[in-house]
Amino acid sequence: MTSASGNLTWEPAARHTELLAPAVVDALGHAPSAKVAPIDATLADTAAFCEAYDVGLEHSANCVVVAGKRAGEIRYAAVMVLASARADVNGAVRRHLDVRKISFAPHDDAVELTGMEFGGITPIGLPSDWPVLVDSAVVAAGEVVIGSGIRGSKILLDARDLASLPGATVLDLAVPARDA
Repeated sequence: MTSASGNLTWEPAARHTELLAPAVVDALGHAPSAKVAPIDATLADTAAFCEAYDVGLEHSANCVVVAGKRAGEIRYAAVMVLASARADVNGAVRRHLDVRKISFAPHDDAVELTGMEFGGITPIGLPSDWPVLVDSAVVAAGEVVIGSGIRGSKILLDARDLASLPGATVLDLAVPARDA
């Protein structure tokens, strides 16, 4: 049976800042329950991570960076959904951000603007003017595993910490993931 903690050894994140991106270290006060564990960076992608470390998809939350446009202005946001679902980017997210066009932010832009590694981007430590949209199912999941800002570790925390991040809003954002 899978769980949020899987087969990893979790330690308080504040004691292992070497396992976190600098922006995440600076924002740890917003995630008091955060614990961190090192992982094999080649297993950072969700499916590989969950299989290798026995973490349930229902306890793994993905952070995607989106970029929306309205009247020539680009608006960035982070969207958190469980790995067992996908974000309704063109519906709920686009409407909430009040943009006409929306897409996933280009890889290079996401890395440069967040100061985090692609595949490890997390809502903890994002630019202060970015909305953080958290799907209600993430909060309901209890403990969840998220990125740490780098590919070589993951954070385990109480999902209520995500709901209380600066700029966070809890909404119904997800639709079931498509079968592979």
